[in-house]
Amino acid sequence: MTFFEAIILGIVQGLTEFLPVSSSGHLEIAAALLGSKNLPEESLMFTVVVHFATALSTIVVFRKDVYEIIKGLFQFKDNEETRFSLKVILSMIPAVVIGLLFEEQLEQLFGGKVVFVGFMLLVTAILLFLADRAKNTGKPVSFSHSVIIGLAQAVAMLPGISRSGATISTSVLLGIDKNRAARFSFLMVVPLILGKIGKDILDGALTYQNEQFTTMLVAFIAAFIAGLLACTWMIQLVRKSKLSYFSVYCLVVGLLAILSAWF
Repeated sequence: MTFFEAIILGIVQGLTEFLPVSSSGHLEIAAALLGSKNLPEESLMFTVVVHFATALSTIVVFRKDVYEIIKGLFQFKDNEETRFSLKVILSMIPAVVIGLLFEEQLEQLFGGKVVFVGFMLLVTAILLFLADRAKNTGKPVSFSHSVIIGLAQAVAMLPGISRSGATISTSVLLGIDKNRAARFSFLMVVPLILGKIGKDILDGALTYQNEQFTTMLVAFIAAFIAGLLACTWMIQLVRKSKLSYFSVYCLVVGLLAILSAWF
């Protein structure tokens, strides 16, 4: 992987992790445009590095909320912080189960399957279109809501289905307040990312060579900075009901990805 590829892919991951356009789908498309049907041989390490960068950017932006979640986990009291922490845990269960049971099947959907990504981007476009027109009833996130949003997050493990797009759209369609929807969507993924990184480390799946350090560092910095900007921007966009713009974007990119099979 060259420095140029590391910067481009890092920026793509950082932006698309929060913007509702599918980070996994765009990484597949970006890798294909850079001349490879697959990410480089060090792709797993690269994926871990850039995902950790975006998780860290989320923690920085929502540092007060993260503190409240951690405090809630250790208080064991029936208060708002503890209930919110339990809702985050509940939301993780569907993705954890799907990830553990169907890890190999999911991995087969990655690696140059640009047409499949295109069709899934069309699904994301539809979700965003519907969510932008949903009425905001101002509901808080309930325990039942957290399970449904967690199911949406599990579906978003497919490349091309935006995780933030699916979870925020599902939340808004359930009538949840848009600010709460964005906050919950971004916070619920942090434990999953950190858990997946921990699993890969314990499984010994990560391989690292000293000559990769500088390239990985560049990718990390690019993803972290892009993540900070995208996370902050996305909160404002959800509040102002601007999801339809991303719906059009996903529609165009999805169609182009599908049409690429014939060119």
